[in-house]
Amino acid sequence: MIIVTGGAGFIGSNIVKSLNDRGIDQILIVDNLSRPEKHLNLNRLKFSDYVHKDDFINNLALFKSVKTIFHQGACSNTMETDGNYMMKNNFEYSKKLLHFALQNNTDFLYASSASVYGNGDNGFREDPSCEYPLNIYAFSKLMFDNYVRNIFKQKTKLDSQICGLRYFNVYGYQENHKGKMASVAYHLMTQAKNNEAIKLFKGSENFKRDFIFIDDVVNVNLSLYDNKTSGIFNCGSGTAHSFCNIATGIQEYEKKATIEYIPFPKELEGKYQAFTEADLSNLKKTGYSAHFHTVKEGVGKYYQKFIESNGYFI
Repeated sequence: MIIVTGGAGFIGSNIVKSLNDRGIDQILIVDNLSRPEKHLNLNRLKFSDYVHKDDFINNLALFKSVKTIFHQGACSNTMETDGNYMMKNNFEYSKKLLHFALQNNTDFLYASSASVYGNGDNGFREDPSCEYPLNIYAFSKLMFDNYVRNIFKQKTKLDSQICGLRYFNVYGYQENHKGKMASVAYHLMTQAKNNEAIKLFKGSENFKRDFIFIDDVVNVNLSLYDNKTSGIFNCGSGTAHSFCNIATGIQEYEKKATIEYIPFPKELEGKYQAFTEADLSNLKKTGYSAHFHTVKEGVGKYYQKFIESNGYFI
């Protein structure tokens, strides 16, 4: 059996879909459906069971013969101000699940975040000298990465694969439920689809991010799953693009769409990464050499499904 935490979420549901495409459906979905619209992410997936995230973590002993855990569940709201909640949900929960995996020889692939690099003043390498989180979400992710690093130091040989992926700016299918935390691409596409102006912050030409299409994120996960590589790796395209590139990419499909520049929100000042670009050196050392979608290619695929099915699998 394979367990996917956050399996009703954005990246988790895409991983489940790709496992289904391989003929794998003995999958346990672990999630929280307090946002009931997330069920739309599950409608076209094949899985054997679903359990609430609290019932799951409180009854781990009941789950046996687990081959692999894709731990994608987390509070991903970068504006969350309750540090205790964030640490309990993202750090403590992950630690319990990690030790369950280690005790049961279960492979464990988990979602980290490029937010651990903060402003990226020292680059975007998987190295402590580059890491300086700007918010409690990023801190919770870095704390777990460091916990995993200590495991690596303590044990020269692991019976389980332990692999963390630091996701950069992911966009793509089935992220509708994320609201404000959905990708820039999702919000701009929604505006264009509703015949509204595409709204960008003033100075967006100076904000450059490493945007990575969801298909590439899934491919990296499954590649590392296949070759059983352990470690912590960046998961980005390796190329930074301005937010304007996303907007102009949408305009290729919505010729009537216009761009409007709006003031930069005060609540984001000092908490907003102006530049990100994944250093993929360590990922490439694992043998990963697949092509990453360009922004134009990724936006094109995403927008087509967005028009057809509002971005859901149908």
